[in-house]
Amino acid sequence: MFKKILGTGAARAVNVLTQLATLIMGTKFIGAAEWGKAFIAQTDITFLLIGIELIAGSGLVYFTPRKKTGTLMTISYGWIAFVMLVYVLLFNILHLFPNFYHTIIPEGYAWLVLLMTFVYSLHEFNLNHFLGKEKVATYNWLFLIQILTQVTMMAVLIFALDIRTAKALLYSQLCGYSLATLVGWALLFPTLKRESREPLKDSLKEMLHYGAFMQLSTLVSTLNKRLSLYLLNLHCDERQIGVYASGTQVTEGVNIVGQSIGLVEFSALSNTEDEQRTAKLTLRFMKVAILLTFTALLVICLLPTRFFEWLFSGEFGDIRTVIWLMAPGIVFFSAHTILANYFSGTGRPKYNLYASLIGLSITLLSAFVLIPKMGIQGAAITTSLTYLALFVYQWMVFHRLTGSRLRQLVPDKEDLSWMKTTLKSLF
Repeated sequence: MFKKILGTGAARAVNVLTQLATLIMGTKFIGAAEWGKAFIAQTDITFLLIGIELIAGSGLVYFTPRKKTGTLMTISYGWIAFVMLVYVLLFNILHLFPNFYHTIIPEGYAWLVLLMTFVYSLHEFNLNHFLGKEKVATYNWLFLIQILTQVTMMAVLIFALDIRTAKALLYSQLCGYSLATLVGWALLFPTLKRESREPLKDSLKEMLHYGAFMQLSTLVSTLNKRLSLYLLNLHCDERQIGVYASGTQVTEGVNIVGQSIGLVEFSALSNTEDEQRTAKLTLRFMKVAILLTFTALLVICLLPTRFFEWLFSGEFGDIRTVIWLMAPGIVFFSAHTILANYFSGTGRPKYNLYASLIGLSITLLSAFVLIPKMGIQGAAITTSLTYLALFVYQWMVFHRLTGSRLRQLVPDKEDLSWMKTTLKSLF
């Protein structure tokens, strides 16, 4: 299991490096305003994916060990096609209200956003399938193909084709999604020949019921993370949004720790029925995630403003303030990630929904008060307060279900022995 965590962590570490390279290229050669526009388009894609992931999302990790691949693929692909048709219709309706339409979707980017949503949906199905089968190495390789293709194409678009707009980032991501999808299909389709068929209706009902809680939770969670962006778009210019987006990307990049551990945790817990073991694993995962996240953020926070101005450009001098204000929230978010995967992996996604709703109430209260007065600093504070609320609620539920106490988050001799043993077995 530790090898899976390390492999996933390595893949995520490469992701951080490629995202950093992408961020540097974007901030230096595209500029803060265009970078802010690209971030808004990416946020639009994130929201659109929620509708697709109602059935064809991370819930597939839970159902993959329990259902046949052909069944899951038929249901998921049919759902993706249906939802994309709905989105096309919705975009045409929203186009009748241009002021609102271009507040949430950058002008001239609508069809690109839709295409990226569709291709990423196909790529995500492959990722979730292999993760559900506990083929973490395959998952990691597909992920690496995606991000390495993306950063390579970003360089080509900027330096060879001289595309210096937000589309340079979006086109490069589309290339990464497309290639990774094709490779995933090459690995997935041969396995379908060995499977028998099963009824679709009952499976569809199960996936819809399970996915409803997960995706409603994801919707609210995404609002928690990105609602501030749309409010900033009303009160700030695109340059400030670009600075805030860059600060968000730097701090959220540290989330590779919680995400890497959480992915392996979700895969393991989805295949485990022992409640005591799941609770023990969750606590251990959480300790490691918090410790490593805190250490990484401490290093970043100690970097001077001049470093960020040198790394990105003089337009991004305020990024350090955003990072400092968001850092406490990112530590809480790393713990929240582990707890969220515990609830999803043990078939209790409703608690993630309740946590997200509590977080949304904090987001709404804080954002509407702080952002008009403090701009990007208010948005950063809102993020930290929201993540704190998520962790507090989820820990209360976890404590009630497992009897765990906060003092158990302090590493003990048994945890250190476990780490020592796993490191020995690894090396």
